Amino acid sequence: MTDQTISMSRRGLLAGAAGLGLAGISGVTLAPGMANAAAPQQSGMVPMISRYRLGEFEVTTLLDGVAVSEEPQKTFGTNVPAEEFNAVSQANFLPIDKFRNSFTPTLVNTGKELVLFDTGVGEGGRPGRGNLRAAITAAGYTPEQIDVVVLTHMHPDHIGGMIEGGAPAFVNARYVTGQGEFDFWSKQDPASNGVAKLMATNITPFAEKMSFIGDGGSVASGITGMAAVGHTPGHMVYMLESGGQQLLITADMTNHYVWSLAYPDWEVRFDMDKAAAAATRRKMLGMLASDRIPFVGYHMPAPALGFVEAAGTGFRYVPATYQFNL
Repeated sequence: MTDQTISMSRRGLLAGAAGLGLAGISGVTLAPGMANAAAPQQSGMVPMISRYRLGEFEVTTLLDGVAVSEEPQKTFGTNVPAEEFNAVSQANFLPIDKFRNSFTPTLVNTGKELVLFDTGVGEGGRPGRGNLRAAITAAGYTPEQIDVVVLTHMHPDHIGGMIEGGAPAFVNARYVTGQGEFDFWSKQDPASNGVAKLMATNITPFAEKMSFIGDGGSVASGITGMAAVGHTPGHMVYMLESGGQQLLITADMTNHYVWSLAYPDWEVRFDMDKAAAAATRRKMLGMLASDRIPFVGYHMPAPALGFVEAAGTGFRYVPATYQFNL
């Protein structure tokens, strides 16, 4: 239990003091009207971190920021009738006019290295997003302490934080990403699309410091890459294993806990190959459910850690509570 601040009326305080035999003690004053002062409302982003153990690993999820968007069915469930989408949303207490998206990189301290998975939106997204550096500081580290940066795929909200103020954001890090993902985007003309343009500034300059892996490739001891294509051509997820425990970092394999995870066949606008993405979701979510492996999803509600349960023809998201803090 943590310390708690308790608000009590003057009458209640006097009664409590009397009950404790304290009412006659001199030097105790009660300021009349002190509870009437209006506290100013707070706004702005507060760095949010969540830390837990996985065997010998220490895992910290870092909230880069959030975004609220209009008309969720323009992004999720684009292949189902509006009536079905609305009914599912209502059953899950979700509004159908807006949705809130979290952006959550993960930092793993293996005991030998600090390994960062994805870099967030970057400085251009502030103040609502791009707050990874503040979250790293809140977690007790500095960007200079990051040893390895792993990029799950090349979408801007995952590689935007590679550069800070025109310089490398993680000056002492080596980099790891999927060979297929790098090859696909690096061959495109930077003027052809936004991802290729950002690749030219945020990824290509680091190519000589990058290791390129495929399905089953190793990042470090206990961290293994797994192909999970569909969202992008070379999208990868990463299995953490330590002390007989496992956790899967799923990145954008599934992007909403209802409209994508619970209904894996519902199409997502940002999935480049929608059939492959749906097949990947069914495969990965089925594995998580049958093997009871927890996962961190980049766009799951912060702190983005939870479990998957099979439910009918789909799945159910079960957010983690205190399981990792016992």
